[in-house]
Amino acid sequence: MAGLVLAAGAGSRYGMPKALAVDADGESWLVRAALAVAAGGCDPVLVVLGAGGAEAESLLRAAAGRFARPERLRVVHAEHWADGLSASLGAGLAGLQEKEDDPVVAVALVPVDVPDLTAATVRRLIDGATPHTLRQAHFAGRPGHPVVIGREHWAPLGRSLTGDTGARPYLVAHKVTVVPCDDLGTGLDVDEPATD
Repeated sequence: MAGLVLAAGAGSRYGMPKALAVDADGESWLVRAALAVAAGGCDPVLVVLGAGGAEAESLLRAAAGRFARPERLRVVHAEHWADGLSASLGAGLAGLQEKEDDPVVAVALVPVDVPDLTAATVRRLIDGATPHTLRQAHFAGRPGHPVVIGREHWAPLGRSLTGDTGARPYLVAHKVTVVPCDDLGTGLDVDEPATD
C-alpha cells in the first residue's frame, strides 16, 4: 500500500506554496502529511512537489529521521505542475509505476493542506484494500481525504485527468465507496491563511 502526498501547487489563494507552509507550532504541513500517511501503514510514501520544490524537498530530507523507513520516502518533481492538479496527480501515478519491483496494490492519496489528517484515518481507508478498491473518506457527509485508488484504476484515471481537476470526476463516475470518518477529524482543507 503506497501513500501519495500532493504538494506541487503554488498556493495562489494561500499566498505561498503549501508545501512550505507551517502550522502555529512551526510544524511543516508537508512533513506532517507524509508522517501521517507513513504511520497509517503506507510504504512507500511518494511526495509530489512543484512550486518551491527544492526547498520543500530539503524540509522532507531534514525530517527523514522521524520516519520509520526513511529510505521508502520518495520525491517526485512534477515538471508541469503549473498546468494544474491533473499534472501533479499524473506525475504521482507515473512515479508509483516506475518501480516494477514494488508490489503496490493501491495508493492512499492526500493533499498537503488537510491539517487534521491522522494515521487512524489513513488506516481506516486502506484496511483490506485491493487492486480493485476505490474509496473516499467522508466527513459530515462531504467527500474528503484520503482517497484510496486500487492499482487497476491507475491507468484509466491517469488518462482521464485534465486541467486543474483531480480524481473527483473519475471517483463519481466509478461509484467510489464512501467511508465515514467523522469520528477521526474534520477533513477540512486550508485554502487561505488564517486571519486574526
